[in-house]
Amino acid sequence: MTTELSASEQTSYGSMAAGREQSRALPPLRVCMHVLGQGSSDVRVMRAARALSGAGCRVSVVDLESQERPAREQLQDITLQHVRLPSEFFRSRFKRHALLRAASLFMRGTWQVLKTEADVYHAHDVAALPACYLASRLRGKRLVFEAHEMPLEEHPLSSMGRGRRLLHRLLAVLMKGMIPASDGVITVSPPIVEELRRRYRVKKLALVRNIPPYQEVARGRRLHEALGLGPQIRIALYQGRLQANRSLDLLVRAAHYLDPEIAIVLLGKGLGNAAEELEQLIAAEQVGDRVKLLPAVPYDELLSWTASADLGLLVASPDYSLNVRMFLPNKLFEYIMAGVPVLTSALPAVVELVQAYGLGKVVETLTPQAIARTINEMLAQPQMLATMRDNALRAAATDLHWEKEQEHLLKLYQQIARN
Repeated sequence: MTTELSASEQTSYGSMAAGREQSRALPPLRVCMHVLGQGSSDVRVMRAARALSGAGCRVSVVDLESQERPAREQLQDITLQHVRLPSEFFRSRFKRHALLRAASLFMRGTWQVLKTEADVYHAHDVAALPACYLASRLRGKRLVFEAHEMPLEEHPLSSMGRGRRLLHRLLAVLMKGMIPASDGVITVSPPIVEELRRRYRVKKLALVRNIPPYQEVARGRRLHEALGLGPQIRIALYQGRLQANRSLDLLVRAAHYLDPEIAIVLLGKGLGNAAEELEQLIAAEQVGDRVKLLPAVPYDELLSWTASADLGLLVASPDYSLNVRMFLPNKLFEYIMAGVPVLTSALPAVVELVQAYGLGKVVETLTPQAIARTINEMLAQPQMLATMRDNALRAAATDLHWEKEQEHLLKLYQQIARN
């Protein structure tokens, strides 16, 4: 089921698409993107790479990959050049020997970036910026920095080990010179835009949100079928990384206060020991019949799972870190694309969108009781949920889709190319 657009909305949408087609062409720039992660599975990186490739650029991505993979791969028009590492690295990352690992990765990544001739070096997040900065300066080329989060504000310093704190301080010094020196900066939410301007006095800055490409998503029962739940069970879904800064323990404890025939589903991959800790908490709270864990599913299937939920949850505490307070996560736009009403905590950028489009409700007090009460209230009002669903589908079809959002990325590149 999808929302029908009026004739005027269809005309507007068609005109907008035609205008985008005319604006997509860029000079044949060679772009070297760098990410300290697996590029092919990073949807944010690949969306940007494909948008630039589709506009006429030749895009290479220097990333990290397992030693089992070849050093170079071609993914449609995108060239992937891998810094190959033992599989164990991807499980532990920087948890141990942070400074030593960071130094080794910097040298290997920088060498691979330097071997890649480009007109623009495009760093995805703070860890990739030093290599791209050095390559751009040595070659006299352009530098773009894309901040997927508020730089260096992802976690409280108190949660870091000694090595990570030292690395954090070193990066903080480097960022003060590198971010202002960038020819363009990209980030994902309006509050981060304002903070980057205030903190680093950025020259050119583009807001490019984490919005998926437009697609019509049929409602289904994938979650019910996978978990053996009856059709009468209403599902409040959290999807995405299972990690400490998402307040998922509150969702587990909220299960005690849910009305009958409501289940909470946590769908995603655990970061570190997060999944095991949630399983232990579910057992300790004796709510295994009300809270279900599911592993991550392939991204190209995700929305069909999302669309079988009745409610999408986003209850991260804005007090955890500055980044959490400012973020605008992928899952919000995935809920919207799938037509799932949203329950969110008081995260400013999320609340602004939810209220502007009529997509859901805000729980102001982050306690298990308050979360459960809001879930119960929302699921007890089917007509209100139907209106929110229609609002979400209409927003996705007319405004909140990657085909429109990518224009901000292309506009930034057009400005860089002219200078």
